[in-house]
Amino acid sequence: MNLSQPDASSVSQPTAKLPAHETVYQTLRGQILFGDLAPGQAVTIQGLVESLGAGMTPVREAIRRLISDGALVFQGNRRVSVPMLRESDLSELIYARKTIECQLARLATERVSPADIAALEAIDTALDQAISAGDVAGYLVQNYQFHTRLYAHADAPILTDLADRLWLRFGPSLRVVCGRLGTQSFPDRHKDILEALHRKDADLAVLAMERDVAQGMDQVRQGLTQAS
Repeated sequence: MNLSQPDASSVSQPTAKLPAHETVYQTLRGQILFGDLAPGQAVTIQGLVESLGAGMTPVREAIRRLISDGALVFQGNRRVSVPMLRESDLSELIYARKTIECQLARLATERVSPADIAALEAIDTALDQAISAGDVAGYLVQNYQFHTRLYAHADAPILTDLADRLWLRFGPSLRVVCGRLGTQSFPDRHKDILEALHRKDADLAVLAMERDVAQGMDQVRQGLTQAS
């Protein structure tokens, strides 16, 4: 199984023209989202400065923003860590994801073009290949790209931002569970979503998204329960 880390730049905006603090934020955000920093793993601010090859000020600013996002918690002694998910956290995440992401799917269904759907199908094909190959890193990247590309078509920036923050909360645990159980254990409801998009059936898209969220988060819950 390929457990190599995904390239965070492949799912975030290009960093060449970004200021240093934004570059550091996007890089560190990608490491959290895809599980390079495991839940509960404490890291020092100085260690992040060295590993990111950045200055203290942009690293501190990135940490501040990620704490605000709920993606990091301050541990004292100049250390931060990705928070561990509790059972109550999972219940809240499931509720929030269903509420927000199902509405984004509904809105996107009304706006996507055939070219947009084709782009989503290409991502889903890459996702299938990652699942078949047991490529955990590839699975995580393609799964995230499918959802974010779909939500971008909803033209709902507030909901999209909220959904993205939710992914920061459960992404690291998804990596842990996926690495433990393998990619084959995770359901893929994307083809049901794609069918709904082709049919311009918003209700079907909502149902498919609800099932995708519920089954994926249930796998996270089972995996974390088995590990405890």
